[in-house]
Amino acid sequence: MVTAARSIEELSEALTGVCGPLLSEKISNLGDLTIRVSPSNIAEVLRRCKEDPRLLFTMLVDITAVDWMDQRPERFEVVYQLLSISTRSRLCVTVSLAEDKPAIATATQLWAGANFLEREIWDMFGISFVGHPDLRRVLMYEEFVGHPLRKDYPVQGKQPRVPLRAPEVENTARRMSRPDLVTIRGRRQPEDTTSRPKGV
Repeated sequence: MVTAARSIEELSEALTGVCGPLLSEKISNLGDLTIRVSPSNIAEVLRRCKEDPRLLFTMLVDITAVDWMDQRPERFEVVYQLLSISTRSRLCVTVSLAEDKPAIATATQLWAGANFLEREIWDMFGISFVGHPDLRRVLMYEEFVGHPLRKDYPVQGKQPRVPLRAPEVENTARRMSRPDLVTIRGRRQPEDTTSRPKGV
C-alpha cells in the first residue's frame, strides 16, 4: 500500500530505531537524507533497510564510487541509492574505504541488480566486493591493467594489445542494403526537379 511521502524527520527517526548504533552519521541536505556506515556494518544496515517493515527500501537504484584522492583520509567512497516505493522515500548510504586493498561486502544477496553495478565498480575503481558470485571486469577486457576511473590512472597509459576473440572473417558492411522510402497510398508524390534544366 502506497502512503503519503515520508518526511526527512520521520525517515531519520525510523532509521535510528532500526539501525541506531550501526550508523556513523546522518546528514540532511537539500531534501535528501544520507547515512554514513562503516565497512563492517554495511551488509547488516542494507539488510535492515530492505527488510524491516519500518523502512522497506526494496529497490536498489544505483551503486557507484568516488575517488577522493588526497582530499580525505580514506580515499574511496561507495555510494548506494535506495528507494522505498511504499513510503516514497529515498536514502543515500555511503561507506568510506582506505586506499590499500579497498573491499566491502557484496549486496547481491539482497538485490540481484547489484551484480553488474558492483562489477563495474571493481572494473573502474578496483574496489572488491567480498562474496560477489562473479567479480570480473565488465567494461574493460580481462588483460586491462589498472582501473581507469582512479584519479591516478595515467591518461597516456598504454595497455597490452590482445588478439580479437572473434575476428571478422568478412566485411559485413557489403551486405547492407537500404530499402526504398515508404510511400503513402493516395498521396501524390512531388515531382523530382533536381535534374530539370534551368528555365524549363
